[in-house]
Amino acid sequence: MLVIPSLITTLFAASPALPAPAPAEPEEVVMDAGSKLYLELGLEGSLPAEAFLEALERREARRESGHILAIADFSRPSTEKRLYIIDLEARQLVLRTYVAHGANTGELYAEHFSNREGSHQSSLGLYRVGAEIVSPKHGAALLLHGLDRGVNDKALEREIIMHGADYVSEAFIAEHGRLGRSWGCPAVPREHMQRLVTLLADGGLLFVYGG
Repeated sequence: MLVIPSLITTLFAASPALPAPAPAEPEEVVMDAGSKLYLELGLEGSLPAEAFLEALERREARRESGHILAIADFSRPSTEKRLYIIDLEARQLVLRTYVAHGANTGELYAEHFSNREGSHQSSLGLYRVGAEIVSPKHGAALLLHGLDRGVNDKALEREIIMHGADYVSEAFIAEHGRLGRSWGCPAVPREHMQRLVTLLADGGLLFVYGG
């Protein structure tokens, strides 16, 4: 018996093999300027990207020209060096050190924030750093002008200043398991206060991030 192959079988047998599809090109990841700077500064795995990018966005929105930006990352425990001083023009992390939060904000972690007089709590948001002053209690200090209405705009009224304190030290951490706490001021180690005055006075910015 003569067997005639089907038309489909004949066509497939005569057709050349189709080439395998080329592998897809990986999509190019386009990073914005803030994200590039974040990586360039080596902040990944240390300061949350959200904190850095929000600080830049707030600075841009307020049209602030100060190029020294301090970020206090209150999502971290006080036993960590959670204050970052960044020179945006030089694209350099200038200093990283300790910073205390308010007595009623929390123990090891900052959990509660307020703009209210007498709360003894830290306030979040963006501040313009003002003039150097001499505090009768703390010595050299910096005025802070809260720029976020209802969030930190009572800073001057509450006498919230950046100042040095003995309870912001590794010795205090070793004894108590945390830094000491202020009445709402972002207190820093005494040995760094004069440098912070030089960097931040009259136009620097401070952004307090709570997570």
